[in-house]
Amino acid sequence: MSAEIADLDGVACVMMRGGTSKGAYFLASDLPADPDVRNDLLLRIMGSPDPRQIDGIGGGHPLASKVAVLSRCPDPDVADVDYLFLQIHVDRPLVTAEQPCGNILAGVGPFAAGKGLCVPDERGRVRIRMTNTGGVAVATFRPGSGVIAVDLEFQDTAGSVCGSLLPTGSPRDEIEGIAVTCIDNGMPVVMVTARDLGITGYESCAELEADAEFAQRREALRLSAGRLMGLGDVSDTTIPKVTLIAPPREGGTLATRTFIPHRCHASIGVLGAVTVATGASLPGSVAQGVADPPGPDGLVRLEHPTGFFDTRVTTGTSGAVATAAVVRTARKLFEGTVWPRPADLAAPTTTPALNARS
Repeated sequence: MSAEIADLDGVACVMMRGGTSKGAYFLASDLPADPDVRNDLLLRIMGSPDPRQIDGIGGGHPLASKVAVLSRCPDPDVADVDYLFLQIHVDRPLVTAEQPCGNILAGVGPFAAGKGLCVPDERGRVRIRMTNTGGVAVATFRPGSGVIAVDLEFQDTAGSVCGSLLPTGSPRDEIEGIAVTCIDNGMPVVMVTARDLGITGYESCAELEADAEFAQRREALRLSAGRLMGLGDVSDTTIPKVTLIAPPREGGTLATRTFIPHRCHASIGVLGAVTVATGASLPGSVAQGVADPPGPDGLVRLEHPTGFFDTRVTTGTSGAVATAAVVRTARKLFEGTVWPRPADLAAPTTTPALNARS
């Protein structure tokens, strides 16, 4: 499909909540094959760049400006469905695909089954290849029209972005005198104790986002960690994420505050949670002396600003991470046709007619 046809006729779209995120789900066949043309179209569909995304279907926040692009996996021995995740930046004309999104992943199985891309097996399972990294997740669910519970099991996620679970080769490094754990079990994360950055780790998202000095220290740490993790200059990317940790206060394993990468996450992403849970159980990591021991069956409960997130990480006989499993929910919000902002119309922030006061 060309961008011109998409502008004229609109694009088939399903909006779904997946976990604690919201995104637009598309069939790859309904979008332009050229990535640059596709990304331009998606920016106009979501309403970026504009902090409000007022002229699109984005929600004005990274958690509500996400896209899933689905197709049949060409190798049925590997997976049933291919899932490409795209982060549509809110205030910049930028689309990034460095990593998948585990929350949006929760809606992939139900969407794919509903669109006829695959048929779940007798146990309700769909194998999903996350094409951002090549990792495979197995989603188990029962189709329905309301809230759908989805079990997600991740396999071979260690080092899926950076190449190894511990990209620096060590469970603990120092960046300008601050101890960090750089880890990737599906999502590159820099774990650092909140106290080492001069805060408690129990602050609200609003408090943390309003602290300009803290934001500068955190971003400097993230940029240095990105180079240590082999990711190069990460100033224009969403990875690695920074997760602040503190002792639990609500009966969990660890209290967390995660940044994506500049806004404070209202909870924590799925793959980020898997990675932090792995770090919480890792000997020598910065979580030692901060985290409480895992619960029964390896349960790691991560406290976050709006509640908690449970995950289980199992290890093989060699001690290496074998699988990680979480439970998420998904719900279809609407299905229909979306019309992008015309290509010759500037974004709302520079369009006088849309800047007029109401």
